[in-house]
Amino acid sequence: MGALLRARQLDREVSSVVPRLNLYAVVAKLSFQRFSTYRAATAAGVFTNTVFGVIISYTYIALWQQRPTLGGYDQTDALTYAWVAQSLLMTVALFSGGFQVELAERVRRGDIAIDLYRPVSLQFWWLASDLGRAAFQLLARGIPPTFFGALVFQLRFPTSPLTWVCFLGSVFLGVLVSFGYRYLVALSAFWLVDSRGVDYLVGVTALFFSGMMLPIVVFPSWLATIAHVLPFAATIQTPIDVFLNARTGADLALAMGVQAGWAALLLTVGQILTGLATRKVVVAGG
Repeated sequence: MGALLRARQLDREVSSVVPRLNLYAVVAKLSFQRFSTYRAATAAGVFTNTVFGVIISYTYIALWQQRPTLGGYDQTDALTYAWVAQSLLMTVALFSGGFQVELAERVRRGDIAIDLYRPVSLQFWWLASDLGRAAFQLLARGIPPTFFGALVFQLRFPTSPLTWVCFLGSVFLGVLVSFGYRYLVALSAFWLVDSRGVDYLVGVTALFFSGMMLPIVVFPSWLATIAHVLPFAATIQTPIDVFLNARTGADLALAMGVQAGWAALLLTVGQILTGLATRKVVVAGG
């Protein structure tokens, strides 16, 4: 009898989980569609990423002509790094902006009270939305610049299907890490009311320590150590290392394990702070 009751309880729990998963899938789909409507902005973004890709490529060519094995990369690796980094820039949302601005603004205006009435997790609602955004940015703003770079420069692409799978998995983990720390930035609005200062500070720090401005492999050893201790390297440097097949075997498993660890830690902290923040809703003006 006890076993039957436990089985029925488990069945109810599973039945309640499935609709929520479907809901999050719908949120991700709607977010994808939402970003796909901004066609002019997307085209402008592709153009901007392409222009910066060209500028950075010629900078890297000059640098690697002087130091042919800098950071263990050859010139082809460096050029590939430049274009894949441009492809991932908006996918992992390194620039200030994105859902955290909207969420922080909803906290400031008091609209967050409406969000808290939803019978779903506040964190996972916004995560689903961000995954939809990331998927669109990867397809629309990631592929075209890299395709152009491959036409103009000599780039190195993975030859193994497994490497492509690992790369996409690493990008997914990078998006989770990016969401994790950006969600914490947004939550700071519960206490600071205006979180823009924190957002800008974290954005600049992420740009540098992610390897976006310069590959971490060319950093001085002490600075590279700091960069790898922080979560930001998991968003750009690690996925590109996987793409370049610079990490294989146990090293690959360790790198992706670090990404997964940071994602789990940041999401857990986010869930804890969500509980604390929703007990202390601060609305500007009252």
